Amino acid sequence: MSSVLTTSILMLTILGVVLAVILYVVAQKFKVEEDPRIDEVEALLPGANCGGCGYPGCRGLADALVKADDISAISCPVGGNETMRKVAAILGKAVEDKDPQIAVVRCSGSPQNRTRVVEYNGISSCKFASTLYSGDTGCQFGCLGLGDCVAVCKFDAIYIDPVSLLPVIDEEKCTACGACVKACPKLLIELRKKGPKGKRIFVSCMNTDKGGVARKYCSVACIGCFKCVKVCPYEAITLENNLAYIDANKCKLCRKCVEECPTDSILEVNFPPRKPKVEEQAQNAVTS
Repeated sequence: MSSVLTTSILMLTILGVVLAVILYVVAQKFKVEEDPRIDEVEALLPGANCGGCGYPGCRGLADALVKADDISAISCPVGGNETMRKVAAILGKAVEDKDPQIAVVRCSGSPQNRTRVVEYNGISSCKFASTLYSGDTGCQFGCLGLGDCVAVCKFDAIYIDPVSLLPVIDEEKCTACGACVKACPKLLIELRKKGPKGKRIFVSCMNTDKGGVARKYCSVACIGCFKCVKVCPYEAITLENNLAYIDANKCKLCRKCVEECPTDSILEVNFPPRKPKVEEQAQNAVTS
C-alpha cells in the first residue's frame, strides 16, 4: 500500500515538473517584449486610474502614449499640461498645451425654482430612479439629486448642496476626469473650458420643452426666446430644440447674454460683482 502511494506521489511530482518546464518554455517563446519607456511614462502620471483620458487606467494611457506617433490628441486631464510636457520630453514627441477644463452642472432647479410634486422613496441612485420616473418635479430634464456623480468622483470634488439639492463642483479639487459626466443619466454635467481666472458663462438648463411649458415647471428654465442669440456679438450662442447653448471657444465673456436672459438661466461664474446701473452710467459720463 505504501509503495503504491509513494509511486503515485513520485509520478505526480514528475508530471508537475514536466508541465512547469513546458509552460516556462512556451512563455519564453511567446512572450512580448514591452517597451521600458512605458514604465517611465507611467511613473510620471498621477496614478488616479480615473479613465478620464479614455484609456483603461494610467498604464493603458502610458502604453498608448509610447506607441502613438502623434500624441497631440492624447491627454491626461488629472496631470494637466505640466505632466504632458514631461511625457513629451521623455518620448521626444511634440505636445501642445490644452485649455484647462472643469465640470459644470447644467441645472439650477432648486426647490425654490422647481416645485416638488412627487416624493421618491426608492434606492438612492439617479440611474435606477431615472428608469422609474422622470423626476420629482414637472421638469423631466432636471437633476434627480441622488448623488451618482458624487459616488463616482475619486477626488471628492462634488457634493450635494443640502439647500438647493443640486450637485456642487469644488473648483479646487475637480480634475475634469469626466467620471461625473458619464455617471449622470440626465446628461446634465458637461466639461467646459475653465476660462481665465476661472471665469465662465453657460446655460444652466437642459430643458427642450417649449417656452411656456418649461417656464411652468421651472422659473429659471431656458425658454428658447432667442434674445441671447441676438445680443451676442461673437456668434457664440446657438439655439436648437428650444434650448440655447454657448460655445466656450467663441465666447468672449462679455456677459451681454446674461443681462438679456429673462429667466436667469445663463450663469456667470467667478466674475466680480456688477456695478449698479446708476453708478455705471455716472462713471461713463465722467469718462466721456
